[in-house]
Amino acid sequence: MAAIIRAVMPEFGADGPGFALHDPEVDHMWEAYQRPGAAYFVVEEEGEVIGGGGVAPLDGVEGTCELRKMYFLPRARGRGLGEVMMRTCLARARELGYRACYLETLTGMEGAQRLYLRTGFRPICAPLGATGHHGCDKWFIKELGEAP
Repeated sequence: MAAIIRAVMPEFGADGPGFALHDPEVDHMWEAYQRPGAAYFVVEEEGEVIGGGGVAPLDGVEGTCELRKMYFLPRARGRGLGEVMMRTCLARARELGYRACYLETLTGMEGAQRLYLRTGFRPICAPLGATGHHGCDKWFIKELGEAP
């Protein structure tokens, strides 16, 4: 996944300071998602990972998780895999007891934003919690009472 994250983020101008590309967990994904309240999933095609996404506690906001590191290679996009991944992540978030799911993204990631809206996220005006991603300029939240 580290290679996918490093390949995808620059496509959208998200390769400077303040973006997930520079998170220490990128090189240690397995370890990062072994903590309580976290889960990460990958999509494989013919034995090769082509995308992934996960959830983890949102630091500073009780009962809320963050959708994290959800990226797909270009050849995986437009095939409905993002929606399957989103539903998988949200189902796990509910199982883990979260009441809401938060995410951060960028202007320019329109396909992702359409997915967020389609799966019940709503835009909010300011960031939540302590993600360390000061480079993001769009924020969304979803209450987890019902499946998308």
